[in-house]
Amino acid sequence: MVTLTAIEVDEYRTALADDADALRALEVVEDCDGDLEDAAIVLALRTGQEPDRSDQWLESVAKRWRTALCGSTIRTALETRQVAMAVRSLTTEAGISIDLAVPIVLFVLKTGIDDFCRPLEEKLS
Repeated sequence: MVTLTAIEVDEYRTALADDADALRALEVVEDCDGDLEDAAIVLALRTGQEPDRSDQWLESVAKRWRTALCGSTIRTALETRQVAMAVRSLTTEAGISIDLAVPIVLFVLKTGIDDFCRPLEEKLS
C-alpha cells in the first residue's frame, strides 16, 4: 500500500493549485487517508472504469503507461518534482483523465522514478 502523509498531500495541493480538476482528484486521495490505491479505484469508478481487483490495481495501471511516464518530458518533470507539468503531460500524451493521472503521478513519485523506470531501461538495453 502506497500512502501519502498529510504533509505530502499539502505539498501536492500547493503544486497543483492552478488546476481545479487535479485538486479535486487530490481531495479524493486525502479523503482516502492518503491511500493512493483506494483513491485511484474511487476515481476510476467515477470515470466509468471498473477496476478488476483492489490489490495493486494502481501499480498495474501505472505500468501500462510506463513508456509515457519514463519518456523524457514526463520523466524530467517527475525528477524535478514539477507535479502539475507531469500530470498535464500524462493526460496529453497518454490520453487518460486527470482523475487517473493524479494518483498515477503521485504513485510514481512516491515509489521513485528511477525504480519505476528501471525495468523499461533494462528491456531497452
